[in-house]
Amino acid sequence: MRTRPAGPRAVLVEVTDATSALALATWVRARDLPVVDVVPAAETVLLDGVDPAVAEQWLAGWSPSTEVPAGGVVEVPVTYDGEDLSFVAERWGTDVEEVVARHTSLELTSAFCGFAPGFAYLAGLPAELAVPRLDSPRPRIAAGSVAIADTWCGVYPTASPGGWRIVGHTDAPLWDERRDPPALLAPGTRVRFVRA
Repeated sequence: MRTRPAGPRAVLVEVTDATSALALATWVRARDLPVVDVVPAAETVLLDGVDPAVAEQWLAGWSPSTEVPAGGVVEVPVTYDGEDLSFVAERWGTDVEEVVARHTSLELTSAFCGFAPGFAYLAGLPAELAVPRLDSPRPRIAAGSVAIADTWCGVYPTASPGGWRIVGHTDAPLWDERRDPPALLAPGTRVRFVRA
């Protein structure tokens, strides 16, 4: 673990991977430490609104071996009709039905949100199922598109450009400002895709 000041009242903590970042963010939140915001990412956690020296003292009590508490499970219904489904089947050395079976057998974890409000980076796709991003992003991906890139899964909450491989779509409301929290798949949430 390495820390860097991010201005006079924030600290960026570098960790080894998204699981460690989520574990650290969960640990800080569980202790109700006086920070304005805790923002996990793929290999970092931003602690905003804290004196860097004070943050160093807190972090001395955290161990990267800390397990992430299991969050609630959200089932996301998916219609498996994505334009990259055949590509994924070929990459995985199987057919489309087996891609659906494998995808729906996984329990993923929302490691962090980014890119767009409600876009959760879902960890847990085995390395042997990793697929490359598109060489060139599509100019428009439909809202609700369920996609895979590298070992991440995600669902586009709104229409936007995107370079992930689309395997299906969902009507699940991923972002609702009236909901607490607004993101359906907030960090720590366990996620299962189910066939619609």
